[in-house]
Amino acid sequence: MNRSQFIKTGIGSAGTLMFPVTSVFSQPFSEKTQLDKKIVAEFVGAGHGKFDKVKELLEEYPTLLNAAHDWKNGDFETALGAASHVGYKELATFLIDKGAQANIFTAALFGRIDIIKPTLSFFPNALHAKGPHGFTLLHHAERGGDEAKEVKDYLISLGATETKIQLY
Repeated sequence: MNRSQFIKTGIGSAGTLMFPVTSVFSQPFSEKTQLDKKIVAEFVGAGHGKFDKVKELLEEYPTLLNAAHDWKNGDFETALGAASHVGYKELATFLIDKGAQANIFTAALFGRIDIIKPTLSFFPNALHAKGPHGFTLLHHAERGGDEAKEVKDYLISLGATETKIQLY
């Protein structure tokens, strides 16, 4: 192949490759690609204790289930995170049953030592992880009451002392 053939082939191939890419990116984005931030804030806020409001909003906007609100400075929270740190087990269970993404903080709330031990064994620094608003695993275990006493004692045995860590 000589230089002239290479250039013609290269330009022709580039045009073929660019056409589908250009056509994909020239499509306007749907207005439904991002949840309204005010609705997300309302949903997450309701997760702190307004069960009926959470159900109402989730029925109207099912994709809110795992939406996170940014309270600023990297303090992200979901409705499940809110229910977990305030100890609202009934709401947390409802959200999990709907498919919400549970994490180690929710496991601590529910006293799930079978989840906490292997997780901290694999990720020991998670003992000092900050959940929403800086609440720690120990805080969540304390909110879990008697059901989470074994987790609370275990966390303390590993050196957990603080229930809230300053975020900023």
